[in-house]
Amino acid sequence: QVQLVESGGGLVQAGESLKLSCAASGSGFSINVMGWYRQAPGKQRDLVATITSGGSANYAGSVKGRFTISRDNAKNTVYLQMDNLKPEDTAVYYCYAYLRSQGGWGANWGQGTQVTVSS
Repeated sequence: QVQLVESGGGLVQAGESLKLSCAASGSGFSINVMGWYRQAPGKQRDLVATITSGGSANYAGSVKGRFTISRDNAKNTVYLQMDNLKPEDTAVYYCYAYLRSQGGWGANWGQGTQVTVSS
C-alpha cells in the first residue's frame, strides 16, 4: 500500500511564503502525475498544480506566478513553493499522486495539511 505524507502547512500573514512537501512511501509502485489540490471550508476540492514525471507543470489560474511545483523522482516527493500568499489561499492542501501499484493504476491522496493566511 502506498502512503502520501504531507508536511509544511501552517499560519502565515498575507505576502509571506510557505513550502509544502509530500513524500510517497511503500513498495512496488510507479508514479506518473503528482500534484496538489486544496479545499476551503464549504467549497469543493480544487486543483492547485500538477507535475508529470517528465517535469511538465500545470497550474490553476489563481496561483499562476505565485506558486511553483517541483518534484524529486528519486525521492518520490513533490513540493509546492507558495509565495505572496493571500487570505483566499487559506484551505486544507491535499497531496495527489496518480500511480501504478499491485492493484493497477489509480489516484492516491494524502491526509491534508492546513494552510491559513491572515490578512
